[in-house]
Amino acid sequence: MLLGDLMLKLIMLIPAMILGTQTAAKGAKTEQPNIIYILADDLGIGDVGSFNPDGKIATPFMDRLAAEGMKFTDAHSGSAVCTPTRYGILTGRYAWRTHLSSGVLWGYSMPLIASGRLTVASLLRQQGFNTACVGKWHLGLEWVRKDPKVQPVDGSQELWHNYDFSGRIASGPNQVGFDDFFGIPASLDMQPHVYIQNDHVTSVPMRIIDGSTGKRFWRKGPVGDDFRHTEVLDKLTDRAVEYINAQSTDKPFFLYFPLPAPHKPILPTKRFEHKSGLNEWGDFVMQVDWTIGQVMQAVDARGLAENTLLIVTSDNGATPGADFAALGSKGHDPSGRFRGHKADIFEGGHRVAFIARWPSVIPSGTMCDDTICHTDLLATVAEIIGVNLPGNAGEDSVSILPLMNQTAERPIREATVHHSINGAFSIRRGKWKLCFCPGSGGWSSPRPSEAKEQEVPAIQLFDLSSDIAETNNVQADHPELVEELSNLLQRYINNGRSTPGEQQSNDRAVSFASQ
Repeated sequence: MLLGDLMLKLIMLIPAMILGTQTAAKGAKTEQPNIIYILADDLGIGDVGSFNPDGKIATPFMDRLAAEGMKFTDAHSGSAVCTPTRYGILTGRYAWRTHLSSGVLWGYSMPLIASGRLTVASLLRQQGFNTACVGKWHLGLEWVRKDPKVQPVDGSQELWHNYDFSGRIASGPNQVGFDDFFGIPASLDMQPHVYIQNDHVTSVPMRIIDGSTGKRFWRKGPVGDDFRHTEVLDKLTDRAVEYINAQSTDKPFFLYFPLPAPHKPILPTKRFEHKSGLNEWGDFVMQVDWTIGQVMQAVDARGLAENTLLIVTSDNGATPGADFAALGSKGHDPSGRFRGHKADIFEGGHRVAFIARWPSVIPSGTMCDDTICHTDLLATVAEIIGVNLPGNAGEDSVSILPLMNQTAERPIREATVHHSINGAFSIRRGKWKLCFCPGSGGWSSPRPSEAKEQEVPAIQLFDLSSDIAETNNVQADHPELVEELSNLLQRYINNGRSTPGEQQSNDRAVSFASQ
Protein backbone atom coordinates (compact mmCIF):
# COMPACT_ATOMS: atom_id res chain seq x y z
CA MET A 1 0.00 0.00 0.00
CA LEU A 2 2.81 2.40 0.84
CA LEU A 3 4.49 1.83 -2.51
CA GLY A 4 1.15 2.26 -4.29
CA ASP A 5 0.49 5.53 -2.45
CA LEU A 6 3.91 6.82 -3.40
CA MET A 7 3.39 5.94 -7.06
CA LEU A 8 -0.02 7.64 -7.03
CA LYS A 9 1.46 10.85 -5.56
CA LEU A 10 4.20 10.86 -8.18
CA ILE A 11 1.66 10.45 -10.97
CA MET A 12 -0.41 13.30 -9.57
CA LEU A 13 2.66 15.55 -9.36
CA ILE A 14 3.62 15.11 -13.02
CA PRO A 15 1.04 17.57 -14.44
CA ALA A 16 1.98 20.14 -11.83
CA MET A 17 5.66 19.71 -12.66
CA ILE A 18 4.93 20.15 -16.35
CA LEU A 19 2.77 23.20 -15.65
CA GLY A 20 5.50 24.69 -13.49
CA THR A 21 8.01 24.24 -16.31
CA GLN A 22 5.64 25.90 -18.78
CA THR A 23 4.99 28.78 -16.39
CA ALA A 24 8.70 29.39 -15.92
CA ALA A 25 9.22 29.27 -19.67
CA LYS A 26 6.53 31.85 -20.33
CA GLY A 27 7.99 34.20 -17.72
CA ALA A 28 6.27 37.57 -17.53
CA LYS A 29 3.22 36.44 -19.53
CA THR A 30 1.90 34.43 -16.59
CA GLU A 31 2.91 36.86 -13.85
CA GLN A 32 0.57 39.44 -12.41
CA PRO A 33 1.35 42.75 -14.14
CA ASN A 34 2.49 45.92 -12.49
CA ILE A 35 -0.16 48.62 -12.89
CA ILE A 36 0.57 52.34 -13.16
CA TYR A 37 -2.30 54.80 -13.52
CA ILE A 38 -1.31 58.39 -14.32
CA LEU A 39 -4.15 60.88 -14.01
CA ALA A 40 -3.47 64.36 -15.34
CA ASP A 41 -5.53 67.20 -13.87
CA ASP A 42 -7.59 69.25 -16.38
CA LEU A 43 -5.63 68.04 -19.42
CA GLY A 44 -7.84 68.60 -22.48
CA ILE A 45 -8.24 65.87 -25.09
CA GLY A 46 -7.12 68.43 -27.67
CA ASP A 47 -3.91 69.08 -25.73
CA VAL A 48 -2.53 65.63 -26.61
CA GLY A 49 -0.95 65.47 -30.04
CA SER A 50 -2.03 61.93 -30.90
CA PHE A 51 -5.67 62.88 -30.22
CA ASN A 52 -5.64 66.20 -32.04
CA PRO A 53 -3.90 66.43 -35.41
CA ASP A 54 -4.49 70.19 -35.33
CA GLY A 55 -2.99 70.65 -31.87
CA LYS A 56 -0.04 72.95 -31.37
CA ILE A 57 1.48 71.53 -28.18
CA ALA A 58 4.37 69.06 -28.41
CA THR A 59 3.56 65.91 -26.39
CA PRO A 60 6.22 63.43 -27.57
CA PHE A 61 5.97 61.05 -24.61
CA MET A 62 2.22 60.64 -24.71
CA ASP A 63 2.40 60.29 -28.49
CA ARG A 64 5.04 57.59 -28.10
CA LEU A 65 2.91 55.82 -25.52
CA ALA A 66 -0.01 55.80 -27.97
CA ALA A 67 2.23 54.41 -30.70
CA GLU A 68 3.38 51.62 -28.36
CA GLY A 69 -0.07 50.82 -26.99
CA MET A 70 -3.77 51.50 -27.53
CA LYS A 71 -5.49 54.84 -27.93
CA PHE A 72 -9.11 55.02 -26.76
CA THR A 73 -11.00 57.70 -28.70
CA ASP A 74 -14.30 57.53 -26.78
CA ALA A 75 -13.09 57.53 -23.16
CA HIS A 76 -14.88 59.50 -20.46
CA SER A 77 -14.22 60.68 -16.95
CA GLY A 78 -16.98 59.86 -14.49
CA SER A 79 -17.61 63.56 -14.03
CA ALA A 80 -16.62 66.87 -15.57
CA VAL A 81 -14.71 67.86 -12.40
CA CYS A 82 -12.00 66.53 -10.09
CA THR A 83 -13.27 64.82 -6.95
CA PRO A 84 -16.13 62.72 -8.38
CA THR A 85 -13.90 61.38 -11.13
CA ARG A 86 -11.28 60.28 -8.59
CA TYR A 87 -13.95 58.56 -6.52
CA GLY A 88 -15.12 56.62 -9.57
CA ILE A 89 -11.62 55.59 -10.59
CA LEU A 90 -10.84 54.01 -7.23
CA THR A 91 -14.28 52.56 -6.39
CA GLY A 92 -15.82 51.71 -9.75
CA ARG A 93 -18.95 53.60 -8.65
CA TYR A 94 -20.41 56.86 -9.92
CA ALA A 95 -19.85 59.58 -7.33
CA TRP A 96 -23.35 61.00 -7.78
CA ARG A 97 -24.52 57.99 -5.77
CA THR A 98 -22.76 59.52 -2.73
CA HIS A 99 -23.67 62.67 -0.83
CA LEU A 100 -21.58 64.66 -3.33
CA SER A 101 -24.42 65.68 -5.62
CA SER A 102 -22.46 68.50 -7.27
CA GLY A 103 -19.14 70.31 -7.11
CA VAL A 104 -15.96 69.01 -5.51
CA LEU A 105 -14.42 68.51 -2.09
CA TRP A 106 -12.02 70.97 -0.47
CA GLY A 107 -8.81 70.69 1.49
CA TYR A 108 -10.58 70.12 4.82
CA SER A 109 -13.49 67.99 3.59
CA MET A 110 -14.19 64.68 5.26
CA PRO A 111 -13.41 61.47 3.29
CA LEU A 112 -15.78 60.64 0.45
CA ILE A 113 -14.88 56.93 0.21
CA ALA A 114 -16.86 55.11 2.88
CA SER A 115 -15.01 52.91 5.34
CA GLY A 116 -14.98 49.32 4.16
CA ARG A 117 -15.73 50.06 0.51
CA LEU A 118 -13.55 48.03 -1.85
CA THR A 119 -11.15 50.08 -3.95
CA VAL A 120 -8.66 49.25 -6.66
CA ALA A 121 -5.90 49.66 -4.09
CA SER A 122 -7.46 47.48 -1.38
CA LEU A 123 -8.30 44.75 -3.90
CA LEU A 124 -4.75 44.64 -5.22
CA ARG A 125 -3.24 44.76 -1.75
CA GLN A 126 -5.38 41.75 -0.81
CA GLN A 127 -3.87 39.95 -3.79
CA GLY A 128 -0.28 40.63 -2.75
CA PHE A 129 0.49 43.86 -4.63
CA ASN A 130 2.48 46.72 -3.18
CA THR A 131 0.25 49.79 -3.49
CA ALA A 132 1.13 53.47 -3.51
CA CYS A 133 -0.46 56.82 -4.28
CA VAL A 134 1.76 59.75 -5.20
CA GLY A 135 0.13 63.06 -6.00
CA LYS A 136 -3.11 64.97 -5.57
CA TRP A 137 -5.60 63.14 -3.33
CA HIS A 138 -8.73 65.34 -3.34
CA LEU A 139 -11.00 62.69 -1.81
CA GLY A 140 -11.20 64.09 1.69
CA LEU A 141 -9.11 63.62 4.82
CA GLU A 142 -9.95 63.34 8.50
CA TRP A 143 -7.80 66.06 10.05
CA VAL A 144 -7.48 66.50 13.80
CA ARG A 145 -9.88 69.24 14.87
CA LYS A 146 -9.16 71.22 18.03
CA ASP A 147 -12.88 71.55 18.63
CA PRO A 148 -14.62 68.44 17.23
CA LYS A 149 -17.96 70.20 17.46
CA VAL A 150 -16.91 72.60 14.71
CA GLN A 151 -17.66 70.77 11.50
CA PRO A 152 -15.74 71.31 8.25
CA VAL A 153 -17.40 73.82 5.93
CA ASP A 154 -16.37 73.18 2.34
CA GLY A 155 -14.69 76.16 0.73
CA SER A 156 -14.24 78.20 3.90
CA GLN A 157 -11.05 80.26 4.02
CA GLU A 158 -10.83 80.41 7.82
CA LEU A 159 -10.89 76.74 8.79
CA TRP A 160 -7.20 76.43 9.58
CA HIS A 161 -7.74 77.91 13.05
CA ASN A 162 -9.53 74.72 14.15
CA TYR A 163 -6.91 72.22 12.98
CA ASP A 164 -3.98 70.61 14.71
CA PHE A 165 -1.72 69.95 11.73
CA SER A 166 0.78 68.10 13.91
CA GLY A 167 -1.78 65.37 14.58
CA ARG A 168 -2.31 62.09 12.76
CA ILE A 169 -4.68 62.14 9.81
CA ALA A 170 -7.11 59.43 10.84
CA SER A 171 -8.61 58.62 7.47
CA GLY A 172 -6.94 59.05 4.10
CA PRO A 173 -5.21 57.00 1.36
CA ASN A 174 -3.75 54.49 3.84
CA GLN A 175 -7.23 53.57 5.02
CA VAL A 176 -8.53 52.72 1.53
CA GLY A 177 -5.80 50.34 0.44
CA PHE A 178 -2.59 52.27 -0.17
CA ASP A 179 0.53 51.07 1.64
CA ASP A 180 2.26 54.36 0.92
CA PHE A 181 1.11 57.89 0.18
CA PHE A 182 3.02 61.05 -0.60
CA GLY A 183 1.17 64.03 -1.94
CA ILE A 184 -1.07 67.01 -1.40
CA PRO A 185 -4.54 67.15 0.18
CA ALA A 186 -6.52 68.46 -2.79
CA SER A 187 -5.99 70.68 -5.83
CA LEU A 188 -2.79 72.71 -5.89
CA ASP A 189 -4.82 75.92 -5.55
CA MET A 190 -6.51 74.72 -2.33
CA GLN A 191 -5.28 75.17 1.24
CA PRO A 192 -3.75 73.80 3.36
CA HIS A 193 -0.60 74.03 1.25
CA VAL A 194 1.30 71.06 2.66
CA TYR A 195 2.81 67.72 1.71
CA ILE A 196 1.50 64.60 3.41
CA GLN A 197 3.56 61.47 3.98
CA ASN A 198 1.11 58.68 4.79
CA ASP A 199 -0.83 60.10 7.78
CA HIS A 200 1.22 63.18 8.77
CA VAL A 201 2.19 66.43 7.13
CA THR A 202 5.90 66.67 6.36
CA SER A 203 6.10 70.20 7.78
CA VAL A 204 3.61 71.61 10.26
CA PRO A 205 2.44 74.95 8.81
CA MET A 206 3.36 77.85 11.07
CA ARG A 207 2.46 80.72 8.77
CA ILE A 208 -0.20 81.85 6.31
CA ILE A 209 0.56 82.40 2.65
CA ASP A 210 -1.36 85.04 0.71
CA GLY A 211 -3.46 84.01 -2.24
CA SER A 212 -2.45 84.52 -5.86
CA THR A 213 -4.50 85.50 -8.90
CA GLY A 214 -4.70 84.89 -12.62
CA LYS A 215 -3.16 81.77 -14.13
CA ARG A 216 -1.04 81.46 -10.97
CA PHE A 217 -4.14 81.36 -8.77
CA TRP A 218 -4.17 79.73 -5.34
CA ARG A 219 -6.10 80.41 -2.17
CA LYS A 220 -4.82 82.07 0.97
CA GLY A 221 -4.04 79.58 3.72
CA PRO A 222 -1.47 77.79 5.90
CA VAL A 223 1.72 76.60 4.20
CA GLY A 224 4.49 74.22 5.23
CA ASP A 225 8.08 75.44 5.21
CA ASP A 226 8.98 72.76 2.64
CA PHE A 227 6.16 73.67 0.25
CA ARG A 228 6.68 75.74 -2.91
CA HIS A 229 3.92 75.65 -5.49
CA THR A 230 6.37 75.84 -8.37
CA GLU A 231 8.22 72.73 -7.11
CA VAL A 232 5.26 70.43 -6.50
CA LEU A 233 5.01 68.71 -9.89
CA ASP A 234 8.76 68.02 -10.02
CA LYS A 235 8.83 66.75 -6.44
CA LEU A 236 5.91 64.38 -7.07
CA THR A 237 7.58 63.18 -10.27
CA ASP A 238 10.76 62.38 -8.37
CA ARG A 239 8.77 60.45 -5.75
CA ALA A 240 6.95 58.41 -8.37
CA VAL A 241 10.20 57.48 -10.10
CA GLU A 242 11.80 56.62 -6.75
CA TYR A 243 8.90 54.33 -5.94
CA ILE A 244 9.24 52.47 -9.24
CA ASN A 245 12.99 52.10 -8.76
CA ALA A 246 12.52 50.75 -5.24
CA GLN A 247 10.13 47.94 -6.21
CA SER A 248 11.27 44.34 -6.12
CA THR A 249 10.66 42.24 -9.21
CA ASP A 250 9.39 39.49 -6.90
CA LYS A 251 6.17 41.34 -6.14
CA PRO A 252 3.83 43.30 -8.44
CA PHE A 253 2.96 46.89 -7.63
CA PHE A 254 0.16 49.38 -8.23
CA LEU A 255 1.12 53.05 -8.51
CA TYR A 256 -1.71 55.56 -8.68
CA PHE A 257 -0.14 58.84 -9.79
CA PRO A 258 -2.73 61.67 -9.86
CA LEU A 259 -0.93 64.80 -11.04
CA PRO A 260 -1.79 68.31 -9.81
CA ALA A 261 -1.27 69.70 -13.32
CA PRO A 262 -1.95 71.38 -15.67
CA HIS A 263 -4.73 72.54 -13.30
CA LYS A 264 -4.29 76.02 -11.81
CA PRO A 265 -1.99 77.40 -10.60
CA ILE A 266 -0.41 77.14 -14.03
CA LEU A 267 3.24 77.11 -13.05
CA PRO A 268 5.63 75.69 -15.64
CA THR A 269 9.19 75.54 -14.35
CA LYS A 270 11.88 77.62 -16.05
CA ARG A 271 12.99 74.83 -18.36
CA PHE A 272 9.49 74.79 -19.90
CA GLU A 273 8.70 78.52 -19.91
CA HIS A 274 7.95 79.75 -23.45
CA LYS A 275 8.68 76.32 -24.91
CA SER A 276 5.22 75.79 -26.41
CA GLY A 277 5.10 79.07 -28.31
CA LEU A 278 1.52 79.49 -27.05
CA ASN A 279 1.12 80.56 -23.42
CA GLU A 280 1.72 79.23 -19.89
CA TRP A 281 -0.89 76.53 -20.43
CA GLY A 282 0.94 75.11 -23.40
CA ASP A 283 4.19 75.20 -21.44
CA PHE A 284 2.63 73.43 -18.45
CA VAL A 285 1.13 70.73 -20.67
CA MET A 286 4.62 70.11 -22.04
CA GLN A 287 5.87 69.70 -18.47
CA VAL A 288 3.07 67.22 -17.76
CA ASP A 289 4.14 65.26 -20.83
CA TRP A 290 7.73 65.31 -19.55
CA THR A 291 6.54 63.97 -16.18
CA ILE A 292 4.83 61.09 -17.95
CA GLY A 293 8.04 60.52 -19.85
CA GLN A 294 10.01 60.23 -16.61
CA VAL A 295 7.73 57.41 -15.48
CA MET A 296 7.98 55.68 -18.84
CA GLN A 297 11.77 55.87 -18.75
CA ALA A 298 11.89 54.50 -15.20
CA VAL A 299 9.74 51.54 -16.21
CA ASP A 300 11.78 50.91 -19.34
CA ALA A 301 15.14 51.28 -17.57
CA ARG A 302 14.18 48.57 -15.09
CA GLY A 303 13.04 46.22 -17.83
CA LEU A 304 9.46 46.25 -16.53
CA ALA A 305 7.66 47.56 -19.60
CA GLU A 306 6.66 44.20 -21.11
CA ASN A 307 4.42 43.27 -18.20
CA THR A 308 3.39 46.67 -16.89
CA LEU A 309 -0.03 48.08 -17.67
CA LEU A 310 0.60 51.82 -17.94
CA ILE A 311 -2.48 54.02 -18.32
CA VAL A 312 -2.39 57.77 -18.95
CA THR A 313 -5.56 59.85 -18.93
CA SER A 314 -7.14 63.01 -17.47
CA ASP A 315 -9.77 63.64 -14.81
CA ASN A 316 -11.91 65.87 -17.05
CA GLY A 317 -11.65 68.41 -19.84
CA ALA A 318 -9.42 71.48 -19.88
CA THR A 319 -10.16 74.41 -17.62
CA PRO A 320 -11.24 77.69 -19.23
CA GLY A 321 -8.38 79.16 -17.18
CA ALA A 322 -6.14 77.88 -19.97
CA ASP A 323 -7.36 80.95 -21.92
CA PHE A 324 -9.12 79.33 -24.86
CA ALA A 325 -9.27 82.63 -26.75
CA ALA A 326 -5.51 83.20 -26.63
CA LEU A 327 -4.81 79.59 -27.54
CA GLY A 328 -7.38 79.72 -30.34
CA SER A 329 -5.69 82.76 -31.86
CA LYS A 330 -2.67 80.52 -32.36
CA GLY A 331 -4.66 77.61 -33.74
CA HIS A 332 -4.93 75.44 -30.63
CA ASP A 333 -8.13 74.22 -28.96
CA PRO A 334 -7.72 72.22 -25.70
CA SER A 335 -11.09 70.56 -26.37
CA GLY A 336 -10.20 69.61 -29.92
CA ARG A 337 -13.35 69.14 -31.99
CA PHE A 338 -15.64 68.80 -28.97
CA ARG A 339 -17.99 71.36 -27.49
CA GLY A 340 -17.42 72.81 -24.02
CA HIS A 341 -14.72 72.26 -21.44
CA LYS A 342 -14.20 71.31 -17.81
CA ALA A 343 -17.42 71.38 -15.71
CA ASP A 344 -19.74 70.87 -18.70
CA ILE A 345 -22.15 68.11 -19.66
CA PHE A 346 -20.98 68.61 -23.24
CA GLU A 347 -18.27 66.25 -24.55
CA GLY A 348 -15.49 68.74 -23.91
CA GLY A 349 -16.22 68.41 -20.21
CA HIS A 350 -15.66 64.68 -19.86
CA ARG A 351 -14.33 63.12 -23.07
CA VAL A 352 -10.65 62.64 -22.33
CA ALA A 353 -7.46 61.26 -23.79
CA PHE A 354 -6.90 57.68 -22.62
CA ILE A 355 -3.85 55.60 -23.53
CA ALA A 356 -2.98 52.10 -22.33
CA ARG A 357 0.35 50.35 -22.93
CA TRP A 358 0.93 46.71 -21.96
CA PRO A 359 3.19 45.09 -24.55
CA SER A 360 2.55 41.51 -23.47
CA VAL A 361 -1.20 42.00 -24.01
CA ILE A 362 -1.97 45.13 -26.04
CA PRO A 363 -0.86 45.23 -29.70
CA SER A 364 1.15 48.37 -30.42
CA GLY A 365 -0.27 51.20 -32.47
CA THR A 366 -3.89 50.15 -31.99
CA MET A 367 -7.00 52.24 -31.50
CA CYS A 368 -10.34 51.54 -29.85
CA ASP A 369 -13.52 53.51 -30.59
CA ASP A 370 -15.71 51.80 -27.96
CA THR A 371 -17.11 53.93 -25.15
CA ILE A 372 -15.31 53.44 -21.85
CA CYS A 373 -15.42 55.22 -18.49
CA HIS A 374 -12.91 55.84 -15.70
CA THR A 375 -15.13 53.79 -13.39
CA ASP A 376 -14.05 50.73 -15.41
CA LEU A 377 -10.66 50.38 -13.71
CA LEU A 378 -11.84 48.24 -10.80
CA ALA A 379 -13.56 45.61 -12.94
CA THR A 380 -10.63 45.62 -15.36
CA VAL A 381 -8.12 44.99 -12.58
CA ALA A 382 -10.32 42.27 -11.10
CA GLU A 383 -10.44 40.42 -14.42
CA ILE A 384 -6.71 40.83 -14.96
CA ILE A 385 -5.84 39.25 -11.60
CA GLY A 386 -8.59 36.65 -11.88
CA VAL A 387 -10.92 37.52 -8.99
CA ASN A 388 -14.66 38.16 -8.83
CA LEU A 389 -15.91 41.40 -7.36
CA PRO A 390 -18.40 41.18 -4.50
CA GLY A 391 -21.92 42.39 -5.21
CA ASN A 392 -21.43 45.63 -3.28
CA ALA A 393 -18.35 46.79 -5.21
CA GLY A 394 -17.74 48.24 -8.66
CA GLU A 395 -21.43 48.89 -9.28
CA ASP A 396 -20.66 50.98 -12.38
CA SER A 397 -17.47 49.24 -13.50
CA VAL A 398 -17.03 47.18 -16.69
CA SER A 399 -13.79 45.43 -17.59
CA ILE A 400 -12.02 46.88 -20.62
CA LEU A 401 -9.61 43.94 -20.79
CA PRO A 402 -11.52 42.47 -23.79
CA LEU A 403 -10.91 45.77 -25.59
CA MET A 404 -7.24 45.84 -24.71
CA ASN A 405 -6.60 42.29 -25.88
CA GLN A 406 -9.05 42.70 -28.79
CA THR A 407 -11.33 39.79 -27.84
CA ALA A 408 -14.54 41.82 -27.37
CA GLU A 409 -17.29 40.79 -29.77
CA ARG A 410 -19.65 43.67 -28.94
CA PRO A 411 -19.65 46.98 -27.08
CA ILE A 412 -18.81 46.28 -23.45
CA ARG A 413 -20.99 49.03 -21.94
CA GLU A 414 -24.76 49.17 -22.21
CA ALA A 415 -24.72 52.90 -21.49
CA THR A 416 -22.62 55.51 -19.70
CA VAL A 417 -23.82 58.23 -17.33
CA HIS A 418 -22.19 61.66 -17.38
CA HIS A 419 -22.36 64.35 -14.70
CA SER A 420 -21.55 68.07 -14.68
CA ILE A 421 -20.28 70.34 -11.93
CA ASN A 422 -23.75 71.61 -11.03
CA GLY A 423 -25.18 68.09 -10.89
CA ALA A 424 -26.74 67.86 -14.35
CA PHE A 425 -27.01 64.36 -15.82
CA SER A 426 -26.72 62.89 -19.27
CA ILE A 427 -26.82 59.30 -20.47
CA ARG A 428 -25.02 57.98 -23.53
CA ARG A 429 -25.91 54.79 -25.40
CA GLY A 430 -24.33 54.13 -28.74
CA LYS A 431 -24.60 57.24 -30.89
CA TRP A 432 -27.29 58.84 -28.74
CA LYS A 433 -26.67 61.22 -25.87
CA LEU A 434 -29.55 62.55 -23.78
CA CYS A 435 -28.82 65.57 -21.55
CA PHE A 436 -31.12 66.59 -18.71
CA CYS A 437 -30.32 70.30 -18.75
CA PRO A 438 -31.02 73.16 -21.15
CA GLY A 439 -27.41 74.32 -21.57
CA SER A 440 -23.88 73.28 -20.61
CA GLY A 441 -24.71 72.33 -17.02
CA GLY A 442 -21.39 73.94 -16.21
CA TRP A 443 -19.22 76.90 -17.13
CA SER A 444 -19.46 77.30 -20.90
CA SER A 445 -22.23 79.18 -22.65
CA PRO A 446 -25.10 78.83 -22.19
CA ARG A 447 -24.70 78.41 -18.46
CA PRO A 448 -27.80 77.20 -16.61
CA SER A 449 -29.05 80.72 -15.85
CA GLU A 450 -28.42 81.84 -19.44
CA ALA A 451 -30.20 78.81 -20.84
CA LYS A 452 -33.30 79.54 -18.77
CA GLU A 453 -33.33 83.16 -19.93
CA GLN A 454 -33.05 82.00 -23.53
CA GLU A 455 -35.92 79.55 -22.95
CA VAL A 456 -34.10 76.72 -24.70
CA PRO A 457 -35.54 73.19 -24.31
CA ALA A 458 -34.93 71.61 -20.91
CA ILE A 459 -33.89 68.33 -22.57
CA GLN A 460 -31.20 67.88 -25.21
CA LEU A 461 -30.72 64.85 -27.46
CA PHE A 462 -27.72 64.61 -29.74
CA ASP A 463 -26.78 62.11 -32.43
CA LEU A 464 -23.02 62.03 -31.94
CA SER A 465 -22.47 60.01 -35.12
CA SER A 466 -23.50 62.99 -37.23
CA ASP A 467 -23.23 65.85 -34.72
CA ILE A 468 -20.13 65.38 -32.61
CA ALA A 469 -20.11 69.11 -31.84
CA GLU A 470 -23.55 68.83 -30.19
CA THR A 471 -25.11 71.72 -32.08
CA ASN A 472 -28.40 70.15 -33.21
CA ASN A 473 -30.87 69.22 -30.47
CA VAL A 474 -33.20 66.57 -31.93
CA GLN A 475 -35.17 65.69 -28.79
CA ALA A 476 -38.43 66.89 -30.36
CA ASP A 477 -37.98 64.43 -33.23
CA HIS A 478 -37.38 61.36 -31.07
CA PRO A 479 -39.75 61.32 -28.08
CA GLU A 480 -39.52 57.53 -27.90
CA LEU A 481 -35.73 57.70 -27.45
CA VAL A 482 -36.07 60.37 -24.79
CA GLU A 483 -38.46 58.14 -22.87
CA GLU A 484 -36.36 55.00 -23.37
CA LEU A 485 -33.10 56.57 -22.24
CA SER A 486 -34.82 58.34 -19.34
CA ASN A 487 -36.19 55.00 -18.17
CA LEU A 488 -32.76 53.42 -18.48
CA LEU A 489 -31.19 56.10 -16.32
CA GLN A 490 -33.97 55.72 -13.77
CA ARG A 491 -33.30 51.97 -13.67
CA TYR A 492 -29.61 52.63 -13.03
CA ILE A 493 -30.58 54.89 -10.16
CA ASN A 494 -33.17 52.53 -8.69
CA ASN A 495 -30.83 49.53 -8.86
CA GLY A 496 -27.93 51.35 -7.25
CA ARG A 497 -25.82 50.09 -10.12
CA SER A 498 -25.54 50.18 -13.92
CA THR A 499 -24.00 46.72 -14.24
CA PRO A 500 -25.59 43.28 -13.77
CA GLY A 501 -25.73 42.15 -10.15
CA GLU A 502 -27.64 42.37 -6.95
CA GLN A 503 -29.45 45.61 -6.21
CA GLN A 504 -27.56 48.16 -4.14
CA SER A 505 -28.47 51.39 -2.38
CA ASN A 506 -27.42 54.92 -3.20
CA ASP A 507 -26.21 57.07 -0.33
CA ARG A 508 -28.86 59.69 -1.01
CA ALA A 509 -32.07 60.23 -2.96
CA VAL A 510 -31.00 60.78 -6.58
CA SER A 511 -33.01 62.68 -9.19
CA PHE A 512 -31.98 63.48 -12.75
CA ALA A 513 -34.73 66.05 -13.38
CA SER A 514 -33.58 68.75 -15.76
CA GLN A 515 -31.68 71.56 -14.04
